[in-house]
Amino acid sequence: MAGDDQDHPIALYNTLTRTKEPFVPLDRSNVRMYVCGPTVYDFAHIGNARPIIVFDVLFRLLQHVYGSEHVKYARNITDVDDKINTRAAEDFPAMPLNEAIMKVTSETTKQFHADIKALGAKEPNREPRATEHIDEMKAMIETLVEKGHAYVAEDHVLFDVPSMPDYGRLSNRSVEEMEAGARVDVAPYKRDAMDFVLWKPSSEGQPAWDSPCGIKTAGRPGWHIECSAMSKAHLGEVFDIHGGGIDLVFPHHENEVAQTRCAHDSALMARVWMHNGFLQVEGEKMAKSLGNFVTINELLRDWPGEVLRWNMLRTHYRQPIDWTVKGLEESAATLASLYPFEVAWSDADEALADALVAALSDDLNTPKVFSEIHRLDRAGDDRAVGFAMDLLGFTGETLSNQQSEIAARKNALTGTVEPMIDARNAARATKNFAEADRIRDELAEKGITLKDGPEGTTWEVSR
Repeated sequence: MAGDDQDHPIALYNTLTRTKEPFVPLDRSNVRMYVCGPTVYDFAHIGNARPIIVFDVLFRLLQHVYGSEHVKYARNITDVDDKINTRAAEDFPAMPLNEAIMKVTSETTKQFHADIKALGAKEPNREPRATEHIDEMKAMIETLVEKGHAYVAEDHVLFDVPSMPDYGRLSNRSVEEMEAGARVDVAPYKRDAMDFVLWKPSSEGQPAWDSPCGIKTAGRPGWHIECSAMSKAHLGEVFDIHGGGIDLVFPHHENEVAQTRCAHDSALMARVWMHNGFLQVEGEKMAKSLGNFVTINELLRDWPGEVLRWNMLRTHYRQPIDWTVKGLEESAATLASLYPFEVAWSDADEALADALVAALSDDLNTPKVFSEIHRLDRAGDDRAVGFAMDLLGFTGETLSNQQSEIAARKNALTGTVEPMIDARNAARATKNFAEADRIRDELAEKGITLKDGPEGTTWEVSR
């Protein structure tokens, strides 16, 4: 049910202007959005899932308002990066590095696609890979050198930051703050400490291409130039929305802006910059050193993708989120209470649909939409609940599949579990608590949770 942007006005918070403002596309028949995708060297973690889910919801909203045929969403794959090289060498030391790199990127990309599909994410219209756009990167680098915004030094090409007077506008940082946060080595060949790499030489065995700007040593691109080249190739020099996590504002997005604007002599790269907030796990920053580094794939072993999606969206995308087991349990219970729902919709329901779309159009206010879903559910309006759930990307498929699997497992285990519960109750009756505890622990190892209550002992199968 596509409408008109005047009937369904969208307001988005723009990091560039630090205000929530009406979204007016450059061309409403060609609405364009670019989101930074994964670097495919390891399984995506739950923090990576947040922009995938957030901008999937925005993609769905834009399609609803402007029509699917008028919206183009590009999300890249970074498949050339030093982290990939390191992982490939560590995991496949006996294999030639280039072959090992292809194996790592291929397997990781395949797993990424499977994981985010389970989260209910639509495929973007375009999924460019960095290695497929090396020529575009080299062409942009040569343009920057010709225009005096980049220079060659010791087989590197570096962006000349002082050549751009308003560098730092996106992140709203002073030069001193940017220098402190850049975390780059101040190499002797740099003219300025803030200058960043557009192209660098490759060592033997590393991925390498013929270098731009007459450099004879083969090399590879820096990180930032990739997205500038890929977004231009698929969306044009200036497009509507650029999204990603808040951690990318500086230096990655700031450098994207610098490269793109200076290469094209344009005032903007994207009209609206959107960034989702940070994610913590159980109140702490996620880190492998803390033992709380959780991948999407690991979570999907215990929770349906729709539970992960609901848990992510119940916090507004710009706010920090604390990812907890308690939150997942609450999300699972809420979804179980909502399913099944009626997904059919008719013109007679247009006014209510407009109200739900308006809530989502207020800078992706998913908590407000969730509140409406709860109200509609209490009123018994399954059709309206269905429309809202569909708008947010929920189908009930992964939750229903898991519920069916749990029911089948419980049915298969009944003959084993019930006698053990009887034996435990008998042990408790004779105050043989050691034996009762042993039986409980044995059942727990099998994924069986016991609950003692006034009406006796009940049991559940873990997810």
